[in-house]
Amino acid sequence: MKLTILLLAGTLICSSPAAQAQHNHHNHVMLSPGKMQWMDAPAGLPRGAKVAVLSGNPAAKGMFTIRIKFPAGYIVPAHWHPTDEHITVISGNFKMGMGDKFEKTGLIPQSPGSFLVMPARTNHFAAADAETIVQLHGMGPFEINYVDPNDDPRKRVQR
Repeated sequence: MKLTILLLAGTLICSSPAAQAQHNHHNHVMLSPGKMQWMDAPAGLPRGAKVAVLSGNPAAKGMFTIRIKFPAGYIVPAHWHPTDEHITVISGNFKMGMGDKFEKTGLIPQSPGSFLVMPARTNHFAAADAETIVQLHGMGPFEINYVDPNDDPRKRVQR
């Protein structure tokens, strides 16, 4: 299987031929769940998440769509993005809160089918108690910036 290297939030990731076809916005997209190629999420997210690039290139200017799979017990500390983030909960029990610091009591459960929009530069945090899949789309390039630089996994030991 041929793999192509993409840059996502400053981290190199691989893309399968099925996903490569989706990176050109002029291509028709029809991806069943079994055709989605999951890979380790980039280092900008805490270890353990998986990502599948469905359309576009999240590291480039333009529209993109990705899915992120979080394992049980996953936490994303308070962070923000320079562009709007649109999230649809596909499965599991995604929880999100607003603020400058992760607060378990500030998490609001979002069931499958829920849709959320985080405007650019809005501080927020997230968690998943069980395996959870969310779909994220927006305008690239996609970046994640942690409110507390000490929460940034890119500053810790490399994967």
